[in-house]
Amino acid sequence: MQGRHVVGTKISEVMTTRPRAVEPQTSVREAARLMESEDVGSLPVVQDGARLVGVVTDRDIAVRVVGRGLDAEGTTVADIASRDVVTLTPDDDLDDALALMARAQVRRLPVVARDDELVGVVSQADVARSDVKEKHVGEVVEAISQPPRGPRVTGDTGSEPDSTRRDELRYDDDQEEPRIEPR
Repeated sequence: MQGRHVVGTKISEVMTTRPRAVEPQTSVREAARLMESEDVGSLPVVQDGARLVGVVTDRDIAVRVVGRGLDAEGTTVADIASRDVVTLTPDDDLDDALALMARAQVRRLPVVARDDELVGVVSQADVARSDVKEKHVGEVVEAISQPPRGPRVTGDTGSEPDSTRRDELRYDDDQEEPRIEPR
C-alpha cells in the first residue's frame, strides 16, 4: 500500500488515548457494564496496569458465557478473552491499519508501545472523526462491516462453502483505489 492513500497519517494522530481496559480478574458482568457505559463492543485486557494480554468482546460474552449458560458474575474476563490479539503501534500508517481491520473483520484495534504496553485504541469511529476524507476510507470501513453471505442454519456441519467467506481488500500497484473481492 506504500502510504499512497492516506499519505503520512500515523495511528498516533487518530487513535483514542487512555482507552478503558479491564484486568483478567474482572467479572464478565462488570466488563459488559463497562462496554455499555463506554458504548464499545470490545475492551482490551491488561495486566500489571498496562501490559496488553488480550481482548474481550461482546461476542465473547454472548457466545462463551451466555451461550454456555455460565454465570456472568462468577466468570472472569480471563476465562473468555481472546489472547491472540492483532495490534498496531503509534507509528504505523493509517492505510495499513485500515487494511488490517478489513482483513481481520474488526472495528477496533489496540495500539501498543514497547513491551506490549497499551497506549491507545484505533477504531472506525476514530477514522471517521479524523481529518482523513479519502474515498477509500469509506470503502475500507464497508469492507470491515461486510457480513458473511448466506444463512447458517442450526444443524449445519460448520463447514462454510466458498460463497460464505469474507471479502478481502486488494490494492493493485496501478490502481488508486482498492477493490474488494471475494477470497
